[in-house]
Amino acid sequence: MDLHLTGKVAIVTGASKGIGLAITRSLAGEGVRVVAGALHGSPELDVLVDQYDVDAVTVDLASQDGPAELVAAAMARHDRLDLVINNVGAVRTRLDGFLALTDEDWDWALTINFLAAVRTTRAALPHLLQQQTSAVITISSVNAFLPDPGVIDYSAAKSALTNFCKSLSKEFGGRGVRVNTVSPGPVQTDLWLGHDGVAAMVGHAAGTTPDDIVRKQQADIVTGRFSYPQEIADLVLLLASDRITNVTGSDLLIDGGLIKTL
Repeated sequence: MDLHLTGKVAIVTGASKGIGLAITRSLAGEGVRVVAGALHGSPELDVLVDQYDVDAVTVDLASQDGPAELVAAAMARHDRLDLVINNVGAVRTRLDGFLALTDEDWDWALTINFLAAVRTTRAALPHLLQQQTSAVITISSVNAFLPDPGVIDYSAAKSALTNFCKSLSKEFGGRGVRVNTVSPGPVQTDLWLGHDGVAAMVGHAAGTTPDDIVRKQQADIVTGRFSYPQEIADLVLLLASDRITNVTGSDLLIDGGLIKTL
């Protein structure tokens, strides 16, 4: 299937590893010129820079000016923008409960998981509107509608993020900008499986191993496994393409059947 993406210009945030890296690789493989923003680079991202039309931009997307700097870098390089993939995000387990969270904790979670996308999208929209059609695709989470006290600030930020994108779709859909979200369940990335990821932190607090936590989580998933980053990337490719241009304001769930309700 030809996705008709060749020659388009995309920004991907949080592009150096995990889901963001898979999205960057997949877009580039379809002929998209990608400006990949991340706080730190990675050897895997360096490979993509060497092999494809990918520019790696070191930027602090949690700063007030970082998102606009990334958009400016894309415009300076390509003088156009067609796609924005808001992927950057992070989670810290809150196993001591709500009352242990400080304002600084809330500021951190809301900034990296919500405001970074708000600021990136705000800086990009004037350029997206110059194209006949364009798209904003944002990686949210099942925690947007599956509140969890263990990640209470992350859940609240993702809920705000999904709501924000739905509102944007209503304002800009008639002007050619499609806005959709993708909500993964657990994914095989460092967020869950890293040495300081969710499984490790929860396992340590429970006096068990990260593998035990992963097995317990997988038991709640119909397919019995976490999603792969490439599966998220493939869904993003479809949303970015002109194959489904009447899809906007949607949230696409990819969780292996974790969510059992309608």
